[in-house]
Amino acid sequence: MDRREEQPGAAGAGAAPALDFTVENVEKDPGWPAPAQSCAVLQALHQLYYDPNIENKNLAQKWLMQAQVSPQAWHFSWQLLQPDKVPEIQYFGASALHIKISRYWSDIPTDQYESLKAQLFTQITRFASGSKIVLTRLCVALASLALSMMPDAWPCAVADMVRLFQAEDSPVDGQGRCLALLELLTVLPEEFQTSRLPQYRKGLVRASLAVECGAVFPLLEQLLQQPSSPSCVRQKVLKCFSSWVQLEVPLQDCEALIQAAFAALQDSELFDSSVEAIVNAISQPDAQRYVNTLLKLIPLVLGLQEQLRQAVQNGDMETSHGICRIAVALGENHSRALLDQVEHWQSFLALVNMIMFCTGIPGHYPVNETTSSLTLTFWYTLQDDILSFEAEKQAVYQQVYRPVYFQLVDVLLHKAQFPPDEEYGFWSSDEKEQFRIYRVDISDTLMYVYEMLGAELLSNLYDKLGRLLTSSEEPYSWQHTEALLYGFQSIAETIDVNYSDVVPGLIGLIPRISISNVQLADTVMFTIGALSEWLADHPVMINSVLPLVLHALGNPELSVSSVSTLKKICRECKYDLPPYAANIVAVSQDVLMKQIHKTSQCMWLMQALGFLLSALQVEEILKNLHSLISPYIQQLEKLAEEIPNPSNKLAIVHILGLLSNLFTTLDVSHHEDDHEGSELRKLPVPQGPNPVVVVLQQVFQLIQKVLSKWLNDAQVVEAVCAIFEKSVKTLLDDFAPMVPQLCEMLGRMYSTIPQASALDLTRQLVHIFAHEPAHFPPIEALFLLVTSVTLTLFQQGPRDHPDIVDSFMQLLAQALKRKPDLFLCERLDVKAVFQCAVLALKFPEAPTVKASCGFFTELLPRCGEVEPVGKVVQEDGRMLLIAVLEAIGGQASRSLMDCFADILFALNKHCFSLLSMWIKEALQPPGFPSARLSPEQKDTFSQQILRERVNKRRVKEMVKEFTLLCRGLHGTDYTADY
Repeated sequence: MDRREEQPGAAGAGAAPALDFTVENVEKDPGWPAPAQSCAVLQALHQLYYDPNIENKNLAQKWLMQAQVSPQAWHFSWQLLQPDKVPEIQYFGASALHIKISRYWSDIPTDQYESLKAQLFTQITRFASGSKIVLTRLCVALASLALSMMPDAWPCAVADMVRLFQAEDSPVDGQGRCLALLELLTVLPEEFQTSRLPQYRKGLVRASLAVECGAVFPLLEQLLQQPSSPSCVRQKVLKCFSSWVQLEVPLQDCEALIQAAFAALQDSELFDSSVEAIVNAISQPDAQRYVNTLLKLIPLVLGLQEQLRQAVQNGDMETSHGICRIAVALGENHSRALLDQVEHWQSFLALVNMIMFCTGIPGHYPVNETTSSLTLTFWYTLQDDILSFEAEKQAVYQQVYRPVYFQLVDVLLHKAQFPPDEEYGFWSSDEKEQFRIYRVDISDTLMYVYEMLGAELLSNLYDKLGRLLTSSEEPYSWQHTEALLYGFQSIAETIDVNYSDVVPGLIGLIPRISISNVQLADTVMFTIGALSEWLADHPVMINSVLPLVLHALGNPELSVSSVSTLKKICRECKYDLPPYAANIVAVSQDVLMKQIHKTSQCMWLMQALGFLLSALQVEEILKNLHSLISPYIQQLEKLAEEIPNPSNKLAIVHILGLLSNLFTTLDVSHHEDDHEGSELRKLPVPQGPNPVVVVLQQVFQLIQKVLSKWLNDAQVVEAVCAIFEKSVKTLLDDFAPMVPQLCEMLGRMYSTIPQASALDLTRQLVHIFAHEPAHFPPIEALFLLVTSVTLTLFQQGPRDHPDIVDSFMQLLAQALKRKPDLFLCERLDVKAVFQCAVLALKFPEAPTVKASCGFFTELLPRCGEVEPVGKVVQEDGRMLLIAVLEAIGGQASRSLMDCFADILFALNKHCFSLLSMWIKEALQPPGFPSARLSPEQKDTFSQQILRERVNKRRVKEMVKEFTLLCRGLHGTDYTADY
């Protein structure tokens, strides 16, 4: 440590040793001569900055990162700060000092604190007139040292800093010293916020800094109000103040500086720094306690209105943005405290109106202005605070603020309007996307405001729209109409409008809208979609809007809005759509054949048709299905004959996707919740065989033919499995006739080329049919087959197939949950299954590990009831425990610890006597599961686990604590959010 005070020899003294860029090089004997250390680092820095080879740069960076934390850093850091070095080199030296002080404070002997402090002061003084980036880094290093010494070893740190830099005998000019001191005072609170001090020390240091602000604020006030202070000093003062207020300094202690910052807003050079300081001061969580100070701030904020108007008039977006930030910070953070001051209601209302001006600031977001979006959260906060008052006070404020919120609706709908077409055409795609998000934010705000204004809001919107569409005096803009409809849509999407008396009128107005624009047409579609539940209760009105939707289906520009709206109508109103079914199917079939829509919209359209057909008679369903899917079946037959290539693969996957999505929603029976359990019950289908099953049986041979050629293509196999998986989920017991042949097909598929999608479908079949005696034989045969094939895959090396292992573990867990009898079969090698699952616990992929843990948490509770399971746990359970302990010891991600804790809990609950023997044996070897553990810590952990057989949450906490000990992270800042 003493070596850090050694001064290097002349720059050219001694040749630098050849440097091998390895981490080991950093760990050489500390006796390595200081000049040689410095030269080695210089060579690495040169390589980092100037070598064009990216690999050399990365190697040098890695080496330098190790060098910064090595013991030698105490030696070379000072040498790198010498005047003959370039700023990049000096910066690295200063950074290394900061890292050593902040992370390795315990390495510094207490008798060297003062020496280190003096050296840092000397360097800061020297760099006061040098490189600013190096000065800042040295200030951060001294700030870190001060925080580590406060309050005991350096009780008046800040006062000492001020005194030392005010000394007249310094070689640096007064302005340079002043700026260096302000930089140091600025980084001190910032370093505190990010420091790794233990929690108890943080409290002590925070209290010490709160006292020390008494030495800082008078200096800042003096410098800010002094007419002779240069602009650069005053700007630094504002930044320093901004930094200190984040230590939650009492707002009343900041009054003078806040007022000075308001005055500085008139200076364009100081404007940004002043805004930041004021906003930070006002936004302190503790500030609401100082109501008198907050009330004094309102006139200061209102006094900025003329400057705001001038900025808006002159197109000065930066100034209007900054003033808006200040107004919103005061209103949003303290609306409740200010509303409580009933006698000052007029001044707070004036502030609200100022924020309203900011919300409605002229221009289109985000091209002409970026300010209005800042205000939206304020309106949420104000409404919440008003509605939280007791009834009497709430009524008073409702009377005052309901007109304000009606005005807000008008302002928001104006801001949501699209610009003129010629202007919008010049917007970039990024600007259009920002505007779209802004409109979503406005939509959310309108939906929230409904709670305050209620049904009167809908009436207000309807009256405006009615006047607009029926007025013959002046032509209306499509933008105005679109915005009003958008307001309706925003509310109807989330609020129940079924009892609104204006919706019938709105439905009647929609056909009168002259749709000459894509944006307007989109909003008309989305508004109809938002009213689909209302249409289900008022089916007589369906015919007013359905033709508009079907017409829009043919326009590719309206693809998303028209298809999603049709899907909503078919889902909500399906029992009222049979009279329109033929027309809907015909139009849909036409647009599908013309390939007007993208793939995802085609899938939605098939889902819509599935909902529609579900309400028809079986004969009608089959007739419509025949006309709808026959062209695709013919196309698929043709593709099945062709030699596989990328283009026909896309066509096959598309057709299979269409069928999947159709069968996802085509359900002729109704599911009912079985409140006695988690099962789903279905009312029987009186008309005969299920139409989906009829179609699947008809195309089954064709699907097998397609598979035979594409069995090695995961995407095609996945698409085939998706058809059956979605059908099974929808049909449940109605799928029963397909079970034997599907099990047979899955078995052949998986035997030829194992794929995860086949296992997922098998899991669905196990879930729904394994408990039924009639279907158990084919399910059992399939389960045994896929298990055997997967075990063979494990023997060959499963690391290349984490998805298969994941799905296999989920299948095993499902089998244990739904039909444990599957594990009684003599042909099932339970021991091999167990060992493979233990191996899967060591995979690097988190989902696979989670699935494996899920398998064991299902398996262990069945030790007593399933004899082969009990036997394998007795024989190989110790192996499982060791794998779990290895994972907790550091081999697995910390995010997975809860999963491993579940296994320990299950072992303890169901295999207590075995676990109590195994855990002591397993933890016996030194260094297992981590070299960082003492025998006492291991013993404590095993006792804690064995004692807790009831509270799973407590076991999870124990495991988290133990894994931190194993990783050397216990008690560090790394665990703050863990």
